[in-house]
Amino acid sequence: MTPVSIYPVRGLPEIGRGAPLAALILDGIKQAGMSLEAGDVVIITQKVVSKAEGRVRRLDEVQPSERAREIAGRIAYDARHVELILSESVRVVREAPRVLITETRQGFVCANAGVDRSNTGGAELAVLLPERPDESARQLRDALVAASGADVGVVISDSFGRPWREGQVNVAIGAAGVRALRDYRGERDPDGYELQGTELGVVDELAAAAELVMGKLDRVPVALIRGASVSGKGRVRDLLRDPATDLFR
Repeated sequence: MTPVSIYPVRGLPEIGRGAPLAALILDGIKQAGMSLEAGDVVIITQKVVSKAEGRVRRLDEVQPSERAREIAGRIAYDARHVELILSESVRVVREAPRVLITETRQGFVCANAGVDRSNTGGAELAVLLPERPDESARQLRDALVAASGADVGVVISDSFGRPWREGQVNVAIGAAGVRALRDYRGERDPDGYELQGTELGVVDELAAAAELVMGKLDRVPVALIRGASVSGKGRVRDLLRDPATDLFR
């Protein structure tokens, strides 16, 4: 097995709507004395993608509904933020002080529908998840491949909390050019036991590993992973569990 290396890609400016992400990423990689190679995977934070796609809302332009005001009163939260959360959700799973667990229109179950007010570029701004994150990843991958000539993968990451465990972990919300899952079902372990339910979330593993060099406060929104040998076709959509087989709904 070959070693896997993870490199931070620094130097990206504050991102605005329409920013040329592929060009900025390639410039950051060049400044690091590197270039893209076939099989590399570029990990990029959701917030950067969302900003480039214009998925930013001014809170002073949000009019909270009566439902948003009621929920905000119960959880001691900004009603404008709650309104954005509700607009991005298909259902509310749980309420708790200063947080809503919801299922987003993209199919993710997460805190506050991914609507975030940190690192937004302004105190009264909120950033929403990309509308179609797998498609966002595909478009960015196409641009990187066209500009560099290297067959690379792209993963869009975001930090999610986890049931039963403290601490957030970066997971994939969009992917292109990589295998989303590695299926070991039907294979046998060294003792001859046939594996029945072993599927690894490859894109989540990549996203979590990249966070080690990105950090929350270091303004490093992109990482380059080399040597992972995960090229292929896959979508994060493939990781969303069918409600009929979900034991926790």
